Parts: sequence; C-alpha cells; structure tokens
Amino acid sequence: MSGRTPERLAFLTERPFAHRGLHGARVSENGMAAFDAAIAGGFGIECDVRLSRDGVPVVFHDAVLDRMTAAAGPIAERSAAELEGVTLPDGGGVPRLSTLLERCAGGTPLLIEIKIDRWREAAPLCAGVAQALARHVGGAAAVMSFDPVAMRWFARHAPDVVRGMVVTQQGKRKLRGRIERALALALARPDFIACDIRDLPSPFAARCRGKGLPVLTWTVRDAADRARAAAHADQIIFERADD
Repeated sequence: MSGRTPERLAFLTERPFAHRGLHGARVSENGMAAFDAAIAGGFGIECDVRLSRDGVPVVFHDAVLDRMTAAAGPIAERSAAELEGVTLPDGGGVPRLSTLLERCAGGTPLLIEIKIDRWREAAPLCAGVAQALARHVGGAAAVMSFDPVAMRWFARHAPDVVRGMVVTQQGKRKLRGRIERALALALARPDFIACDIRDLPSPFAARCRGKGLPVLTWTVRDAADRARAAAHADQIIFERADD
C-alpha cells in the first residue's frame, strides 16, 4: 500500500482500522469491549456516531435500537444516560463518543463516521463531535461521512479536523453517479476517501490517489479483499471472521 501521505494525515495509513471495533460473535460492534480489543491488537478504530435526545454524540450505527439491543425505537429519542443503560448483546452499554476518545488517548487512531438521516441533523451532530474532539488530547482522529453536508460543516467550522468522504459506487456507476461524486468532492473538500472494497479497482479512487488523497477501503473481510486493497488503496477498514 502507498505511503504517500503528509504528516498531518500519516495516521490514516499507519495501521489497519477495525470496523466498528474488533467485534465478533461474542463481542458487540461499536461497544467498548470491541474497542478495547482493537486497542489491545494494535489496530486503529472505526466507529459510528449519532446524536442522543440531549445533544450528546453516542457510538451506534443504526438509527434505531432494535437490531443491536433488546430495546426499541430511535436513538434520537433517548438521552445519553439512558443509552448507556441500554444493553448490547455482550453486556456493555451504548457508549458516548467522549468515553471512546478518552480510551484512545494513548495514541490509538480513530475514524468517526457521522451518521445522518436528515439534513437538519447535520449541524448539531457535527458541532457535538467537534466539541468532543476539541477536548481530545493524545490521539489522532478523523471524521468521515457519506453526507457531504456534514463534511462541509467541518470544512467551514472546524477545518483543522481531518475529514473524509465515504463513497460507494454500487448502483452508481453511470453518469449520474459520477456527477454526484464530483459534486460531493467539491462540497466536502475532503482530506481522504473511504471507498467500498467492491468498487476497486476504480478510476475514481485512482484519480483521488493521483491528487494526493489517501484512499482507505471498507469493509475488508478476507484474503481476496486484502490483496485488492493492497493494489489499489492506502489502508484498510476491516472485520475479522466471527469467533
């Protein structure tokens, strides 16, 4: 994989990132046990964040609790304290982003994917993440999103935060998809790209690398994915086989 990154972005390519932490059959995704396992393994961490009812960024992928917990309903309808008491399958609660940042302060790099379902959610969630990052000492972190509006917020209000665009070309390979990606890049002005492993090799990703943007790729799950990533990307966001 390429090592062509300026010092500010070097942490993006130094080590693989565990997708939603190093989770598996007995360790829940986006839970503190998965994050601790990634740290112990010497990996970076990728996580997802959403906003609680009381405006606190919490680490959870889905908009609703139903898939990952015995509870139900939207994340946005519960306070951060309530969510910490909602039990994941491995027994942990839904962590706050600030808790994960504290755990990463020893030097573990972190990719924070901002999950937005409606545009009006972008500004308050981005502001909450930026505030948490401003207090983060001793670790490298970046934000990323499928939504260019979120990355545009960081470009305008927190330009020192490393930001990336998450991109998939699945079902979007025709002209409309190419236009959407070009507009997203112009709007977000990202420092890096996180692309779908299924798209590689990709002229779009190759052009980004040619412009000096590191290309990360997700979600790498097997040897074939790793070989493809080694040829066409700068670092991987991976999942291991279940325990």
